[in-house]
Amino acid sequence: MRRTSAALLATVAAAGAVVGYAIDQLLTSTGRPTFTPSVMLPVLLVLLGAFTVMLALPIRRATRGVRGRPVDPFRALRVAMLAKACSIVGAAVGGAAAGMAAFLATRPVAPSLGSMGAVIATVVAAAALVVAGLIAEHLCTIRKDDDDGQSGPGDPGAELAPPG
Repeated sequence: MRRTSAALLATVAAAGAVVGYAIDQLLTSTGRPTFTPSVMLPVLLVLLGAFTVMLALPIRRATRGVRGRPVDPFRALRVAMLAKACSIVGAAVGGAAAGMAAFLATRPVAPSLGSMGAVIATVVAAAALVVAGLIAEHLCTIRKDDDDGQSGPGDPGAELAPPG
């Protein structure tokens, strides 16, 4: 499994921004109010990021020899995949919220503080989720063995989650 690239996260965030802007544009053109995320969304994004990092910490301890128990490769892979999914979802949600913020900022009438505050809080919480996902992904990285003959040419030097 390869690490999440910055290019992938930037592409997903840009696509999310386009979708977020387009949704608000479509809603406004049909005479409906713009979409405002719930105030619980930022809270849930931050909690998901914290939960993901908490799941990755025992794997980090086990791979660094702090704990005596061996690493369960399936659990490590699941946590690494959760971390990757968190960073991608965070980029998508953050991009969509940024697109909504851009739409609200370009309107001739100033948006209400409540709607703009919820959108900004969502952008910040989504960025925190991306960071938490990348940190958890790093915590699930194991050192590459010198005698490991499984890696192909061009490997970055570290694998995510222990090989089965």
